[in-house]
Amino acid sequence: MALAQAPKLTKRPLNHTDYDRWQSVRLEQLSDNGRWISYQIDPQEGDGLLLVTGVGSPATKYSVPRGYAARFSADSRFLVARIKAPIADTRKAKLKKKKADEMPKDSLVVLNLGTGATQKFPNVKSFALGKDGGSWVAFLQERKDDKAPARPVATRDTTAKTPANATASRKPAPKKPKGDDLVLLNMADGSRQTTRYVSNMTMSENGQAVVYTRESIIDSLQSGDALVPGVFAFRTDTKQIRVIDTTRLHKVYKGLSVDKTGGQVAWMASADSAGADQKSFRLYYQNLAGAAANAPASKKGRTKTPTVAGASTGRVLIADTTTGALPKGWSVNEFAPVRFSEDGQRLYFATSPVPPLIRKDTLTPDDEKVRMDVWTWTDTRLQPMQQKRLKEEKERGYTTVYNPATGKVVLLASREVPTVSVNYKKDSRYLLGMSDMPYQVISSWDPGHTDLYLIDSQSGQKTKIANDVMASEMRISPEGKYAYWFDERDTLWRAWSITEGKRIDLTRGLPAKLFDEEHDTPNLPGSYGAAGWTTNDAYFWVYDRYDIWQIDPTGREKPRNLTNGWGRANKVRLRRIELDSDDRPAERPGIQPTADLYLTGFWESDKHTGILRIRPTKEMTSLGVASAKAPEVLVSSPHRYFGINKAKNAPTMTFYRGNFQEPINLFVTDTTFATQQQLSRVNAQQDSIRWGSVELVKWTGTNGIALEGLLYKPEDFDPNKKYPMLTYFYERSAETLPDYKFPAPSRSTINIPYCVSNGYLVFVPDIVYTTGNPGQNAYDCIVPGVLSLINRGFVDRNRLGIQGQSWGGYQTAYIITQTNLFKAAMAGAIVANMTSAYGGIRWGTGLVRQFQYEKTQSRIGGTLWEKPMHYIENSPLFYADRVQTPLMLMHNDADGSVPWYQGIEMFTALRRLQKPVWMVVYNGEDHNLVQRHNAKDLSIRMYQFFDHYLKDAPMPVWMKEGRSAVEKDRGEMKY
Repeated sequence: MALAQAPKLTKRPLNHTDYDRWQSVRLEQLSDNGRWISYQIDPQEGDGLLLVTGVGSPATKYSVPRGYAARFSADSRFLVARIKAPIADTRKAKLKKKKADEMPKDSLVVLNLGTGATQKFPNVKSFALGKDGGSWVAFLQERKDDKAPARPVATRDTTAKTPANATASRKPAPKKPKGDDLVLLNMADGSRQTTRYVSNMTMSENGQAVVYTRESIIDSLQSGDALVPGVFAFRTDTKQIRVIDTTRLHKVYKGLSVDKTGGQVAWMASADSAGADQKSFRLYYQNLAGAAANAPASKKGRTKTPTVAGASTGRVLIADTTTGALPKGWSVNEFAPVRFSEDGQRLYFATSPVPPLIRKDTLTPDDEKVRMDVWTWTDTRLQPMQQKRLKEEKERGYTTVYNPATGKVVLLASREVPTVSVNYKKDSRYLLGMSDMPYQVISSWDPGHTDLYLIDSQSGQKTKIANDVMASEMRISPEGKYAYWFDERDTLWRAWSITEGKRIDLTRGLPAKLFDEEHDTPNLPGSYGAAGWTTNDAYFWVYDRYDIWQIDPTGREKPRNLTNGWGRANKVRLRRIELDSDDRPAERPGIQPTADLYLTGFWESDKHTGILRIRPTKEMTSLGVASAKAPEVLVSSPHRYFGINKAKNAPTMTFYRGNFQEPINLFVTDTTFATQQQLSRVNAQQDSIRWGSVELVKWTGTNGIALEGLLYKPEDFDPNKKYPMLTYFYERSAETLPDYKFPAPSRSTINIPYCVSNGYLVFVPDIVYTTGNPGQNAYDCIVPGVLSLINRGFVDRNRLGIQGQSWGGYQTAYIITQTNLFKAAMAGAIVANMTSAYGGIRWGTGLVRQFQYEKTQSRIGGTLWEKPMHYIENSPLFYADRVQTPLMLMHNDADGSVPWYQGIEMFTALRRLQKPVWMVVYNGEDHNLVQRHNAKDLSIRMYQFFDHYLKDAPMPVWMKEGRSAVEKDRGEMKY
């Protein structure tokens, strides 16, 4: 008897209600011992889930509903995370128009990984853990029961004779104390201490010191009062609190900082009240080593704050308005962070000129005050740019350093050299300064000019080491021996030898191109980047398109191809994986050349990716240098591999993998990659939904250039059927072949999974550009690609749509002026008229748009007066009378990138010509939609538009009737 077959799963197409529940796996964390992994699974809209899993078999698993921002303790015994309030509760509060302080708050959870026991704390604002040690967690918990201290009500002496109209004297009620509860919890033994009215706190990386400030408003400042404002330190080893600063005059504290070991503290304090229009801050420092501690804490669980007495000695005033090392009229900048270097030998902060005190005009009514701008040709920055940077300029600080050992304060930055790159991880004497001040005027049309300076942190002396360079990746090497940068003018990596005081052309004569070989804009090409410097700054590792080169900065050794030319021979782009550091690039440590070298690989031929490794030979290890050999492929497949991470003290590694058909999931392995275990399994609902496939397609453009693109096809694709097809593009997208595409509401472009699930083909062609003809270039690449697919027999020539946003929107608008091939077009945030857009402002940045047309994406390659016909010939507006394709525009009235009036120019031209055109404008929205409900609305309307013209669906009401201002005022919606 034959076995009955399981019924075939009936699949349905995606619809707009599916988006919210589509999940992402992200923010994985590994415990230092490699035995635990946490990660979040978050839907696009709704409550997420924090999962914690043990590494091994059987694996212990925990889950924390709505958990996020998780961190493991340094001893790998505990996990601490925040818990979001339920989305439903937050939504209810919004509907009730609750104030911000009445909205549902986060909670905190502490999970014991060994036992599974949890502790939860409500209304938590922030928390801190020791990065490198300690079992304590510190968190600020909002108080809900605070009331201003009561005063006795004044009473009348009925025996005294007083006037009949006399009233009793009443003092105003005292203000409610400020701040939150600081809870100090020892996760190992459960003991807890609470300090009230704390405004800020921080914990040392070794977990041994918690430093906090208190700014309470109280009636008395008696010594020993538990509410006394000031700066305090709690030692986790002794459970004692020490007074750092309780000066009566100090009313506001900021910039709290503690060094890595918890032995040094710095803070800013002001005698001005928090509500003062202008506050003057002083910066203080104290070395806590050897000072007497204060009263011990209770040994019983939760305790009250112990009484503190007698501030320890040794407080140093680092800087204020009287500091001789600063220019006259300068003081501490309150807006910049205060931070110790990794070794505690330097304290970095910022100073700035004290702004003049300007009294507010209280005698002139607001409607009589003059409001105007003055634009002058001598302005270094245009007025709109000044307005966008107003807050930044008002708060601008100049990097300054204090040496605790010598007590010396040195101003590093200046008005002439405002930018200084600081490596907090390595305390090198010399820092790199950068200045674009001489070039601010020309940056409107020719950005990128920079002068480079070497700054001596001991004296503040500045030495110019490069004048007017077009440079990128400007940094100091990890050991501080070299300043280095990529010079785009001659495509060389250069360095400045600090010990020898001379410039070195690191890569001159190297038999490889180190600049972007596919660069196609009129500006200078950038580099492929650098892997970094090896230990002791012995060698510099730099990328060409495929391989890694080792450069000896002394010139004694010839350059070596560390990957032995394997990348170029196989057309695989190899890049080093940074396993042991999450620091920013300027702070990454030197590369250990004798360690295993892990690489990502991108196979250009079929767009696969993978992970590779080079293991050093014993001979090279003994010599302390890297091996030059072909890499070993550990994993490679038609997926995107990314996000490789490694435990600090164990071989445990994680990575993400996915492709168009396989949702992105998290995997765990070890340094051998012998086996890979999938940890997460998200979006199981995809199995019940019609999905699709993607393939790489190739054709030749009208210009004779060989081109590539992607073709997305519906599930159960039948090459004998005819399908409607949407063409979407930007510049080059073929390399995204292995990428997963999330079903999501449209911020501005079509959603590929939705389209193929609903029966469309989607074609995504690459575009190759030349200078001066961007519109024609787009036509020469896109239209032949579409025709090549039509010739394959499965594309319905009469049901072709085209869509693009921003630069893609411009190209869409241009193409429909040149061909009637497409039956419907949707273009978002277009430039319709390059002549009027050229001198306009990008309101999001305040920059004038000239540079974009001359040097970057628009690729005209000259000014409007040098190449007027290029601007006209590439502008869709001047050919509006040729358009016969129905067009849907989106251009939002708060667009900060492309002026809104560009969409209006195109719309009004086509309207006058009686061409079918619609424009949707989302009020207050930017270049791409930000608010999710607006994105959902656009998704509905855009697919209604295409379905009408390409699938014979009925014309929706909004296309027939529009939406009048009266209907909008009444809140009426039409679909």
